[in-house]
Amino acid sequence: MKVLVDENVPKITVRELQARGHDVIDIRGTERWGMFDDELWSFAQAGQRMFVTTDKGFVEHRAEKHHGILVIRLRQPSEQRIHSRIMTAFDEFTESDWPGLLVVMRDAVQSAYRA
Repeated sequence: MKVLVDENVPKITVRELQARGHDVIDIRGTERWGMFDDELWSFAQAGQRMFVTTDKGFVEHRAEKHHGILVIRLRQPSEQRIHSRIMTAFDEFTESDWPGLLVVMRDAVQSAYRA
């Protein structure tokens, strides 16, 4: 699956997703690092990529046509806790589930919205 991860996603997660065979773009260290959210969203959509972030602002795109949005919202985020919730979502939802799906993973619960 084609995935774009925001700069707030742990590198351990990027490596794990790549090890699972996903085509992952990590914007850190590229000219897109620090890009405005609307530009980042456009980049994800142009590349037909599912988008992974901890930025709750991206839920505003839930009614639009998209390739999947995963938002991690934790009370006390840490690299390991963010990584764990992302991997849980990737274990629960298949590649064919993601188009048009917004999933918000919280500490113990999750919400899913279909566009």
